[in-house]
Amino acid sequence: MSEADIEESAAPLVEHLIELRQRLIKAMVAVAIVFVIAFIFADQIFQILVIPYERAAGENQNLKLIFTAPQEYFFAQLKIALFTALFIAFPIIASQIYKFVAPGLYKNERSAFLPFLIATPILFFMGASLVFFIVMPLAMTFFLSMQLTGPNVTTSIELLPKVSEYLGLIMTLIFAFGFVFQMPVVISLLARAGLVSEQGLKDKRKYAVVLTFVAAAVLTPPDPVSQIGLAVPTLLLYELSIYATRLIERKRAEQEAAEA
Repeated sequence: MSEADIEESAAPLVEHLIELRQRLIKAMVAVAIVFVIAFIFADQIFQILVIPYERAAGENQNLKLIFTAPQEYFFAQLKIALFTALFIAFPIIASQIYKFVAPGLYKNERSAFLPFLIATPILFFMGASLVFFIVMPLAMTFFLSMQLTGPNVTTSIELLPKVSEYLGLIMTLIFAFGFVFQMPVVISLLARAGLVSEQGLKDKRKYAVVLTFVAAAVLTPPDPVSQIGLAVPTLLLYELSIYATRLIERKRAEQEAAEA
């Protein structure tokens, strides 16, 4: 590249960086606004996040969570606020990314990219709902079953979870499931770009199974309920991605035939 070419590309590059900064600022402002509101209502949000524990323990149970450091619950409230801000502001962040990328796309590419933008928060919400309503209650039921209580037990063992550890568990699971549920979107975009194919995904299915269980073991607590709860939906999403790739390839073949 000559010096003249470098000088010509410098101005557009600076403009793109300025626009990127503006998009990032807007996303951060949205996160900050939701963060402040969520911090004010942190106690109420915590009561919502503890519902899976209540469902696992059963009705009319006097649940107790503890904190062992004076500042622990304050930092837990900050975590709740940040978690809520990222969760609620996620569509805004995704829209800012789309608005930054959209000017560089053709009209047909923008129309093709828009459904993926809509599907991203929906799939994230589906993954979070799976954790909240199914995986987390099952996991807490598993943990509660390990207690040793009763009249015939000389030394009782009772579950008294720390606030920070319970929040860390449910937040980690929600984000892990939310991001894993983006698999159909990511693979579909790669398929549209021609980087993956239906046959290639089928050939790598056995590797996907192994990597799925490895990822589930890393991203979830060391209990079989959480790991299976993440691995099984991930494999189903992989099969859904193969089907979506097949549709994309079929549509591309029809367009090429029409043009020919």
